[in-house]
Amino acid sequence: MIKVMIADDQDLIRESLKVVLDMNPDMEVIGLAENGRLLLEMLARKEPDVVLMDVRMPELDGVLCTKAVKEKYPGVKIIILTTFDDDEYVYNALKYGASGYLLKGVSVPELSTAIRTVVSGGSMLNPGVVTKVVRLFNQMAQSNLAVEADETGAEELTRTERNIARLVGQGLSNKEIAERLKFSEGTVRNNLSAALSKLDLRDRTQMAIWAVQTGLAVTSLEEG
Repeated sequence: MIKVMIADDQDLIRESLKVVLDMNPDMEVIGLAENGRLLLEMLARKEPDVVLMDVRMPELDGVLCTKAVKEKYPGVKIIILTTFDDDEYVYNALKYGASGYLLKGVSVPELSTAIRTVVSGGSMLNPGVVTKVVRLFNQMAQSNLAVEADETGAEELTRTERNIARLVGQGLSNKEIAERLKFSEGTVRNNLSAALSKLDLRDRTQMAIWAVQTGLAVTSLEEG
């Protein structure tokens, strides 16, 4: 059973999301919060698998709340759910560890699929914001908001590790990467873990940012 918490300052949205998600036989909404501060208080009592996080909330907004949650509860997945497709929100939410970013117009099946995807270790972006993310990552690659990887570790990546990082940067899941490279998912996970360690990066979201900002994500796979 996937345990979900919802943080949104609009009562109707919180309650509506709870109703539709509880209809999924594999999901249970275990908490509703009207702002980021209340969400953090709830997390101290019980930990969900996924948090659906609104961006604009009073007291503690979704971006800063994402940062606080991932610092204290790194295993909790976060999907930013908002009516705003502002570039800065997209970038910072992903930078702080969000696994997905969806606009509130998304359908219930798409939202349910996104929740299952991030729980299984994938990431989910609304198609409408992917172009913005890629463009912004490149614009900000040299800024203090860019992800910084270990340069020596980057040079030590094997061909397989670089190919996996390249495909992570293109938004592919482990299963899709395994199919593309004709590996088992276990081999992909092991190489992904090794690459994260060499790069001194926290998770696949940071790796995706690194792959985009370095240009790796738009290069061809290395044969051999």
